[in-house]
Amino acid sequence: MAHRPLPDRRTVLRGSLAASAALTLPAGLGAAPALALSGRPRAGWGVQTGDVTTDSGLVWVRSDRPARMVVETSATESFRNPRRWHGPLLGADTDFTGTTRLRGLPPGRQIHYRVLLADPDDPRRTGEPVTGTFRTASVRRRDGVRFVWSGDLAGQGWGINPDLGGYRIYDTMAALDPDFFLCSGDNVYADGPITETVPLPDGRTWRNITTEEKSKVAETLAEFRGNFRYNLLDHHLRAFNARVPSIIQWDDHEVTNNWYPGEILADGRYTEKNVDVLAARARQAFSEYFPISTLRRPGGRVHRVQRHGPLLDVFVLDMRTHRNANSPGGQSSDPQGILGREQLEWLKKELSRSRAVWKVIASDMPLGLVVPDSGDGKPNIEAVAQGDPGAPLGRELQIAELLRFVKHRRITGTVWLTADVHYTSAQHYQPSRAAFTDFEPFWEFVSGPLNAGAFPANALDGTFGPERVFVKAPTRANVSPAEGYQFFGEVDIDGDTAELTVRLREQDGTVLFTKALRPGLVGQ
Repeated sequence: MAHRPLPDRRTVLRGSLAASAALTLPAGLGAAPALALSGRPRAGWGVQTGDVTTDSGLVWVRSDRPARMVVETSATESFRNPRRWHGPLLGADTDFTGTTRLRGLPPGRQIHYRVLLADPDDPRRTGEPVTGTFRTASVRRRDGVRFVWSGDLAGQGWGINPDLGGYRIYDTMAALDPDFFLCSGDNVYADGPITETVPLPDGRTWRNITTEEKSKVAETLAEFRGNFRYNLLDHHLRAFNARVPSIIQWDDHEVTNNWYPGEILADGRYTEKNVDVLAARARQAFSEYFPISTLRRPGGRVHRVQRHGPLLDVFVLDMRTHRNANSPGGQSSDPQGILGREQLEWLKKELSRSRAVWKVIASDMPLGLVVPDSGDGKPNIEAVAQGDPGAPLGRELQIAELLRFVKHRRITGTVWLTADVHYTSAQHYQPSRAAFTDFEPFWEFVSGPLNAGAFPANALDGTFGPERVFVKAPTRANVSPAEGYQFFGEVDIDGDTAELTVRLREQDGTVLFTKALRPGLVGQ
C-alpha cells in the first residue's frame, strides 16, 4: 500500500506528554488529582482531533479553569511561521471543554498543531502548549487509507489497572499509524462503578484507579462528565488521542445498560428512573468530551457521514436515540425499528449519493447476532436479530428494507463494522442461506472490547443467512482483561488496487483473521 511517510512521533508527542505529566497517578491506588487553581491555565487532559476531512479538522481540549482556546498549526514540528486559530472561551457551562475548527488545510498532509490556553483577562498569560498531529484525508486514491476500530472501554468494573500498565491496547493501535480510529460505542460505562479491587478466579486481585464519579452509577451531569474524564487519566489513551483522529459513536453504556427512549428504570441503584432525563445529561457530557461537530449544533445528532477522500465514506449510525422499546421482536410491522424512519431515509440518501469506492457502515450493534435484553425478566431483544430464523420480524424489517435498497440501487462496496458483544468475529451474509433473499452478500466484522469483560459468542439468527467464518471468544462470561480477549480491527485500503483488507487483531497486535475484499462489487 502506498502510504504517507511517518513523522518523528517522539518530538510530536513530547509537549502532550509533558503537559499531562501532572495527571500521572502514583503506583498505588488513588483518586484523580484535584485541579490546581493557581498559576496559568493547564490542558492536563490532553488533546483530541475529529471530523478530519481533506481540508479541515476539529481540535478538542479541556482546561482546568476559564481560558481562551488558541490553536497554532504548522507543516513542521518546529512550528516555524505557525498559523493561528482563535477558539472559544472555555467555561463551566461546557465543563471547561471546547473545540476549534481548522479550515483550509492542505489535503493528504501531516498537520502539526499545538493548543495554548490563555487567561481570559490577560491573553499574554498562557499555559504550557500541548501538541498533537493528524493527517488530512488525501484527494489521491493512490495514497490509500488505513484505520482501526473497536469499542467497549472500562466495562464490567475493569478500569485502569496500574499493575498491567493501563490501556496498553492504544499503544498497539497507534503503532499501525492509522489515519483515524473508529470507536463503535460504549466509550464509557456510566452504569458500571469502578471499585478499588476485584477478586480474580485464580486468586489474584485486580486493582483499579478510582475516582469519586466512578464510585456509583452516573445520574447527574457532573457524574456523567466524570465518567468521560476517568478514561483520560490513562496516559496511553492521551498519547493516542494526540496522534490519531477519532470517529466516535455511542451505544447504551454512555447512559445505562440496554436503554431506549421513554424507558422507566426498575434498577434500584438509580434515584432518577426516567431514562430520557439520564440520556439528555449523558448526551451533553458526550458532546463535551469528543470532537463531534454535528452534536454541538442546535438539534445535534450522532448519525453522520465522515468522508475520507475518494476511497472511503464512513456512515456512522445511532441505534439508540431513535429506536423503539426493546421487545421480543415478533411484530410483523415495525416502521420505527432501531434507526427510526428519518435516520433510515437519511442513510438511504447518503449511500445513494456516495461516490467513494468503499462505504463502511459503522453500526453500534450487530445485525445477525442475537443480543438479548433480559434485565426486566422478559425475553426482550436488545439489537436487531430476534432469534427466529424465518422471515424478517420486528427490527429486522427495517434492515431488510435497507439491504433491499442497497441491492436494487446497485450500491457497491458496503461493509459493516461493529463492536458491542465483547469478542471478535467475522460473519458473511448470503441470500442462498437466508429466509429473506432480496439482498446481495455482504460482510460484518466485530471487534472489541478495548478494556472490558469478554463474553462467549452470541447465537446467530438465520433470517439474513449469516455464516460465522471466524470467532474468538471465551467460554465463560466477564473474563477480565488480565486473561486477554481484548481485540481491535484494522482496515487497510490499498492505494493501487483499492482492495480493502480487514484484519482482526488481539491486544498485542497479533493478527487472528484476514479477509481481502475486491472493489466495485455489489455483493461478495
